Amino acid sequence: MNKVELLAPAGDLERLKIAYLYGADAVYCAGKKFGLRANANNFTLDELETATQFAHEHEKKIYVTVNIIFHEKELDGLEDYLKELNRIGVDAIIASDILVIKKVKELHLKLEVHVSTQASILNSEAGLFYKSLGATRLVLAREASIEDIKDIKENTNLELECFIHGAMCTSFSGRCVLSNYCTGRDANRGGCAQICRWTFKIKDHEDVFSMTPKDLNLIEYIKAMIDAGVNSFKVEGRMRGIYYIATVILVYRRIIDAINTNTLTSGEIHYYLDVLNRSANRDSTPQFIHKLPKKEEQYFLGRQELSNQDFLGLVQDYDEIEHIVTLEQRNYFSVGDVVEFFGPNIETFTYKIKEIWDEEGNFIEVANHPKMIVKLRVDVGLTKYDMMRIKVFDKQNYL
Repeated sequence: MNKVELLAPAGDLERLKIAYLYGADAVYCAGKKFGLRANANNFTLDELETATQFAHEHEKKIYVTVNIIFHEKELDGLEDYLKELNRIGVDAIIASDILVIKKVKELHLKLEVHVSTQASILNSEAGLFYKSLGATRLVLAREASIEDIKDIKENTNLELECFIHGAMCTSFSGRCVLSNYCTGRDANRGGCAQICRWTFKIKDHEDVFSMTPKDLNLIEYIKAMIDAGVNSFKVEGRMRGIYYIATVILVYRRIIDAINTNTLTSGEIHYYLDVLNRSANRDSTPQFIHKLPKKEEQYFLGRQELSNQDFLGLVQDYDEIEHIVTLEQRNYFSVGDVVEFFGPNIETFTYKIKEIWDEEGNFIEVANHPKMIVKLRVDVGLTKYDMMRIKVFDKQNYL
């Protein structure tokens, strides 16, 4: 079976480390220049060097986005930036503008070039063109179907990377001008204001109108995509928090591993699907993978996007002798609550909170201050960066 990579987003060093810990084989991120998520924290060159060293020490990979569409004024500093990425030793850059690919070749850099989804590649002729320039991987347009993937793989023999989870764009793979038109913030240079998620008043009508697609979720199609030749499964979300990254990456890690061992059941797929849908505040669908999306895959007449409060705490330490976990609180919880712990090296398990102590050892009924440090007695061994969340689904009910 085709060995595949699980590729995670990271907006900063903390999220990068969480992504690797929870099962990502590689991470993509951006420096302070030339990336399409200008509102993320992003990485200084020193931080990229630290991240690259961390990745390689853990036998992981790191890719850096250099994927804006360049106007003349953005050319200044590009060569020096590419040379720095080459010196740091990142594994690849992700580029959409032909000039970036040419610069890598002209400067004789060792950087691999992956062609960004911003290039909207949906056919093998386009793939062969980028291959002739020296690209080693195509990040296909989010609009690619299973048939497109098979044809492009067969005719180019390039590595293929596909988005499997996260936000979609109302325009073709991010090639949007609405943001620039409405706000002066250019989506193709990192400033997207997400106009497609705005709601607009309809004249003489009580309803409001929006034009945003629901999120992408391809959990039910991973096996078919592996068989079609996909080499890397990509999760969107460089501006998402650590709970979202941990939850989504761990789910797809376990799905891919179960496929590789031929042990994945339909019940597990439905359980993980519910977990994924719970972790975000928007509905999700498979979108283009097997048919053209219709109105059911879009939001038109308004929607609710409620903030997710499931993430209750982040494990800081565990005393194996006293069975005491030290937890950094993230959302309100109290004595009597039924919760669950999950992490990359444990089976998710249910726990009823019987006692809570503060840092001074005082018994308290509730943990209600953001990031307060509390202690619980938990008999199952935990490790740093495991997480506690609200108990919603019981996996046994799906099996």
